[in-house]
Amino acid sequence: MMMKGKKIVLGITGSIAAYKAAILTRGLIKKGAEVQIVITPAGKEFITPITLSALTSKPVISEFFAQRDGTWHSHVDLGLWADAMVIAPATASTIGKMAHGIADNMLVTTYLSMKAPVFIAPAMDLDMFAHPSTQHNLDILRSYGNHIIEPASGELASHLVGKGRMEEPERIIETLEAFFSRRQDLKGKKIMITAGPTYEKIDPVRFIGNYSSGKMGYALAETCAERGAQVTLISGPVSLKTVHPNITRIDVESAEQMYQAATACYRTADAGILCAAVADFTPEAASGEKIKREKDDLVFRLKPTKDIAAELGRQKRGEQRLVGFALETNDEIVHAQDKLARKNFDFIVLNSLNDKGAGFRCDTNKITIIDHTGMMAYPLKPKKEVAADIINKLVTLF
Repeated sequence: MMMKGKKIVLGITGSIAAYKAAILTRGLIKKGAEVQIVITPAGKEFITPITLSALTSKPVISEFFAQRDGTWHSHVDLGLWADAMVIAPATASTIGKMAHGIADNMLVTTYLSMKAPVFIAPAMDLDMFAHPSTQHNLDILRSYGNHIIEPASGELASHLVGKGRMEEPERIIETLEAFFSRRQDLKGKKIMITAGPTYEKIDPVRFIGNYSSGKMGYALAETCAERGAQVTLISGPVSLKTVHPNITRIDVESAEQMYQAATACYRTADAGILCAAVADFTPEAASGEKIKREKDDLVFRLKPTKDIAAELGRQKRGEQRLVGFALETNDEIVHAQDKLARKNFDFIVLNSLNDKGAGFRCDTNKITIIDHTGMMAYPLKPKKEVAADIINKLVTLF
């Protein structure tokens, strides 16, 4: 049993869905987990600590101090004790506090001290869930490396029908089991990954760039690290952060800097995954001063950048693997197959800007994996799940 012996901190907030926390607690314990509940003051209005304590055989933690004699609950100890933290239900208020570090209760303080993976199951009315502030806060939490268990659609406490119902306890437990069952099938492997855009300087304030957010590359880095690999992430300018300690990040700006870092790193890597959107051209000469608008048109010459993929394809030794990406707008399959052959990739990941929800700046992607024997198309998925599909393919090649 994947959950046997696992230590779970279960956070409960002030939502009508708090009644499901009792079912979730019971289900986790039946799977062999040890559960410590931390509840917000508002959460106690919906479900009593007595009920929860009876299920866990542990005192429920709510306040910073158990008594006024100086005995206190250590959020630091909880952060070190747990194998995972689950916040279910997570209200819009708590999600906002977690995203912005507002540690005004024991639950958020525990979250900020948590060393283990954190799973968040939102629960709220459909308009609250769809509100830009809530979605922005969830994006922030995702960028911190938290796992968001998307709410289901159905009838809500307001009697409206839409997305906002906390996912069922059985599904949350399945998510945890899937997480803990991940094989360390990349243990001992060194993986180099490029991610994000490059900026090609025109003058001190302007550059040639693209819309890449780096989300796909960072998802690949986290997935490889979770599966045991030592990852070197060569990142163009993005606002994302890495979470896993197995990731070493090298920040670059230009295509030339990415070329130098990638060619050096790949020599000792078991595999390279080229996910970055690298500029094909760069200005022949960048101005040292801001270019003034002195006439109606401005002409400057571009020169090709060094081809990172082609160079690594030439470097590749027999035991090494190399994975490429292709983002196309037309004749997608033909262009991807041509690139697969020219760059000496083991396989190439194709996505198209014609597919809604795929490509730059999206949290989802729709890919086709093409190798020298055929291709496999996948449906639209969150980029974290897409990363798992790509790495599953890579593992078969070792």
